[in-house]
Amino acid sequence: MTETNQEPLRIGVLGAGMIATVNYGVLPGLHWIRDKAQVVAISDPVVERAKQAAKDFDIPEVYDTLDAMLERTDIEAVVNLTPISIHGETSRKILAAGKHLATEKPLATTMEDADAIIESAATQGLTVVCAPPDMVQPVYREARRLLDAGTIGKVAFARVRSSHAGPGGGAGGWPTDPTWFYQEGSGPLYDMGVYGIHEITGLLGPAQRVAAFSGITEPTRTVRGGPFAGTVINVTAADNNLFMLDFGEATYAVVDGTFNVHASRSPKLEIFGRKGTLNILERGSDSPLEVYRTDAMPGLDGWVTPRGWPQLGAAQEWSAKLRRGILVDHLADCVRAKAQPVLSAEHARHALEIMLKVTESARSGKALELTTTF
Repeated sequence: MTETNQEPLRIGVLGAGMIATVNYGVLPGLHWIRDKAQVVAISDPVVERAKQAAKDFDIPEVYDTLDAMLERTDIEAVVNLTPISIHGETSRKILAAGKHLATEKPLATTMEDADAIIESAATQGLTVVCAPPDMVQPVYREARRLLDAGTIGKVAFARVRSSHAGPGGGAGGWPTDPTWFYQEGSGPLYDMGVYGIHEITGLLGPAQRVAAFSGITEPTRTVRGGPFAGTVINVTAADNNLFMLDFGEATYAVVDGTFNVHASRSPKLEIFGRKGTLNILERGSDSPLEVYRTDAMPGLDGWVTPRGWPQLGAAQEWSAKLRRGILVDHLADCVRAKAQPVLSAEHARHALEIMLKVTESARSGKALELTTTF
């Protein structure tokens, strides 16, 4: 538990787009933690967008560049909400300025940038946390506890679903131009597959090898709804990725990262062990976890509810209030307590290596060794 008599961490936000401002984004939930984190500045190259976010969320300072925000304000940390392709460059600049960092996923798109981010933070004694925030969510923390306690025995394999139909692929529409999601430097692996990678490695630990299939299902896509309905997108990034992770000792996981899942009734994550099964369901489910145990009673197998789950509901409610702002909450807690983050840069670097080697494995047709850990 962190102390409550400290001044709030002064935060600057880089990027005023969707992930900053939508109801599930970073800014809407931060009023719940005003005692720990205070947003005092926001920067976006589309300055009118930054001004609107400042008005909506009572942010006193507005800038049109990261450099200006770093030079002219006394922020202690920056939340990096830029597009995927520039995460590495901007995060390195933030750390070079001596600021703590919370960044959207992925950490970077090259191992060189990821290594430099980790080295810069370590050299200066700065804290870095990286999305996705799943492993600080109550349901994943409880799942990890159950696995560590041997609830389902030795894990044999897992199935991880971390995909949707793609930005602009749903009938409800997409509020901004989704073209860049389908271009080189982005794609569903970096946008969605990263969730499944973080979840399963957060639960089972670092992977040792990866083998993958990857490709483009159709050369063009048409936006189905919203203000950009009818826009035809040329797809240049692989929009369909399926890969297997080897954790050693005959423990495997199959993970998807694709813009081709319109609907599913399966659990989001299934882990099969020698003594049972653990399922994590979609957000909003009445019961977020399911556990099947062999010999739940002598000679009887069945679905069980482990002790402690009544408290899980209250924790889930708090997490739902913060939404994406839980990333900032985690940063503030770690800075205050001088604690190592759960959402560490080292974990994010491991996830990045997996993503890069998914592409390489798919191209070469070979299973590839992983060298990073966390």
